[in-house]
Formats: sequence, C-alpha cells, structure tokens
Amino acid sequence: MSHTTVERQAAEFGHVAHVPVHFDDLDAMGLLHNARYAVLLERALTPYWAERGVAFRGDVHAAPDVFHAVREFTISYRAPVTGVGTVAVHFWLEHFGTSSARYAFEFRSTDGATVHATGTRSIVRLDPATLRPTAWTEVAQGVAATLLRPAPTSA
Repeated sequence: MSHTTVERQAAEFGHVAHVPVHFDDLDAMGLLHNARYAVLLERALTPYWAERGVAFRGDVHAAPDVFHAVREFTISYRAPVTGVGTVAVHFWLEHFGTSSARYAFEFRSTDGATVHATGTRSIVRLDPATLRPTAWTEVAQGVAATLLRPAPTSA
C-alpha cells in the first residue's frame, strides 16, 4: 500500500473510493484485520449512496432504502494491507433485483497495482414494520443504475 501519494483510479464501471486505514484497524502483526474489510467496504458504500440522496439521518421512514440486511458476505484475501494509510475500494453491483442486491468489490493499493482482496456482499431491503423483504424505491433504483456492471457484449 502506498503511504505517500494517493493516486486516483478511474473505474470503467462502479466506483472507486479511497478509504483510510487507521491504527485500530490493524491486528497485532500490523496487518489490516480480516474483520475490518467489511467495515471499510461499508465506509466506501455509505458516502456514495448518501451523496446521491440515500442516507440514514435518524428516521428510517425518511430513507427507507437504508433499512436492509446483509444476507451474505464473501471475501478472498490476496495480499495483506500493511500499516496505516489509504486503500482503494472498487465496488459495483452485479445484480439489483426487486428487493435484493449483490455487490462485488476489490480492495487495491491506491496505485491499483496490488489486489488485496476480492469478494461479494448481498443485501436484502426490509420493511421496517414486518422485517420482510420489500421493493427498493425509485430513488434507490436510480442510484443502483450508476453502479451496475455492464453486461458483457458478444462479438
């Protein structure tokens, strides 16, 4: 991980967020603790959605799309993140259904040269009263459209 210049990466699809790694994110060996990857992914996703009008501000009814649960989280670790600094989190949507979504993500060095981890995160939007799956709003559908990975084209 680069501790000096933070280079901005452009993504062909999805979004790349540069997220700080703090001292308390590290394990006893000075490596990013495995459980912190989920937290850093959340720190990348939350501002993206908030900047586009989907943010929790104390009232779930004012932003119903933030009321969702993680159904599945998978991660494969490729190369450790060592020490404090910044990591580039590239995330996109592989699927956005009626009430569910599946993100894919990569943790990379800020210069893009090192892949630290890859994985997926599936979520389900819930009705706050029943805790049953419910449809995303039009606002969420619009934001999700900006994150969907384009379908491969056949040649």
